[in-house]
Amino acid sequence: MKPKIFVTRRLPEGAMRALEDNFAVECNPHDRVLTRQELLAGVAGKDGVLPLLTDRVDDELLDAAGPQLKIVANYAVGFNNIDVAACTRRKIPATNTPGVLTDTTADLAMALLLAVARRVVPADAYARAGKYQGWAPLLFVGADVHHKTLGLLGFGRIGYAMAKRAAGFDMKVIYHDVVRADPKLEQQVGARFVDKETLLRESDFVSVHVPLTPETKHIMAAPDFALMKPTAYVINTARGEVIHEEALVAALQAGQIAGAGLDVFEFEPQIHPGLLTMEKVVILPHIASGSIETRTKMGLIAADNLIAVLIKGQTPPPTCLNPEIYA
Repeated sequence: MKPKIFVTRRLPEGAMRALEDNFAVECNPHDRVLTRQELLAGVAGKDGVLPLLTDRVDDELLDAAGPQLKIVANYAVGFNNIDVAACTRRKIPATNTPGVLTDTTADLAMALLLAVARRVVPADAYARAGKYQGWAPLLFVGADVHHKTLGLLGFGRIGYAMAKRAAGFDMKVIYHDVVRADPKLEQQVGARFVDKETLLRESDFVSVHVPLTPETKHIMAAPDFALMKPTAYVINTARGEVIHEEALVAALQAGQIAGAGLDVFEFEPQIHPGLLTMEKVVILPHIASGSIETRTKMGLIAADNLIAVLIKGQTPPPTCLNPEIYA
């Protein structure tokens, strides 16, 4: 008999085939996030669970799953939805899907940067509405991107990939992180390490690429926006909670900054109503990793972790977040 797993949202077909070939799969039948009660009922009696960032994995869920549960394979790089300590106490491995969405996310971050600077979204809406009557010198003029200063708040894999893309626009790249990068990496992309205040003051575009931790929550708040140029833009493809959304709205309304490109939101899926009415904000529904290739690869990594534990008995699984349970 195949091990039983619960998948909280249908994945791309390539990933679903890998799961269905190896497991007795029960999948969320709805095209929406499950309610908490639906989620708890779905995990009951399963050998493995494949949750998304929208699914909170904690003691309550682990209790609902029961003693049969042997692995939680998260469909994301980030894992702030998982109480890893709770999994560790029960000696249940928790895994994630690192390494495959770096370039895809950096692509989207650059797309957001370009879109908000060049006013692509309102210009598209204007043309579609039949309002275009001919070329005009001031029609949807925006800001140049080339030769401007890109400030990277966070210089991990995605921040570094963003710096590589900025080189194609002859941008000056500065960055801040809790740990300075290897000078060789800095040299490869022409990036310069600065303190956070310098980054905020000098940047024409601030692109956020930090993980969500207690230390990074609201890493961009009212005092930070006050340091920025009134012509500068904020780009966020990290996690919504790293930006204080109310403060961002206030800064935009006051003209402290010029605009924002956002793929994530503090109280996702709710979006601050102030953002929804601003033409100088580009809003996307958390699609940074949303290419069919990358989303399939993420599913295959999750499948590999499930196969390793439930079929091969491999310990630890390939991308284990709590390998200490095997010590």
